[in-house]
Amino acid sequence: MNKVFKSAEEAIFDLKDGCVLMAGGFGLCGNPENLIKAVAAKGTREISLISNNCGTTDLGLGILLKNKQIRKITASYVGENAEFERQLLNHELDVELVPQGTLAERIRAGGAGIPAFYTPTGVGTEVARGKEIRVFDGREYVLEQALKADVAIVKAYKADPFGNLIFRKTAQNFNSVMCAAAKITIVEVEELVNLGELEPDQIHIPGVYIQRIIKGQHYDKWIEQRTVRNR
Repeated sequence: MNKVFKSAEEAIFDLKDGCVLMAGGFGLCGNPENLIKAVAAKGTREISLISNNCGTTDLGLGILLKNKQIRKITASYVGENAEFERQLLNHELDVELVPQGTLAERIRAGGAGIPAFYTPTGVGTEVARGKEIRVFDGREYVLEQALKADVAIVKAYKADPFGNLIFRKTAQNFNSVMCAAAKITIVEVEELVNLGELEPDQIHIPGVYIQRIIKGQHYDKWIEQRTVRNR
């Protein structure tokens, strides 16, 4: 089975309006830049997005938000995006804010086939409103449901044609946990190597979880707030 596609545009050929889309990254670190731009160009609308955040006003997933391609966002942090704030306050966007660790575990649970789990995080706050609460060993826990998607777009450092992945440092973030949680996982990589070139003990995600691969081009590697010291 050939998993390698020629371009990001070809890899998302069947992305449909109204889909549930997971997107890796943390802030602008580890964003699947080529795939985000391809989704923007394709014009897919009414997207239910699951991501740690929604980029900035003009970069990352903020591109899709600015195009009004997103209907709902499930995220843990959105403070860098002024357009997000505007759409939220004008009731143009459905938002579910989730504690960061809970978000990661909900995605992991979706990939592991676990429908729901109990956590103490969020008990007594808006996060727990309308959710089941149970007591274990004298402590309250809230029931959180797993998250799954139709498509996940992720960024890795290296891959082989089978889809075995290696991430680079903190750019692994939410990318790795999303690979198993979607019906179709599309990965873009900086380096596409031949079979056998990846050291087996260094592989973070095995190719069984990956359906499509592209080699990314022309990376900007966006930075949210560039800070340098005086020399």
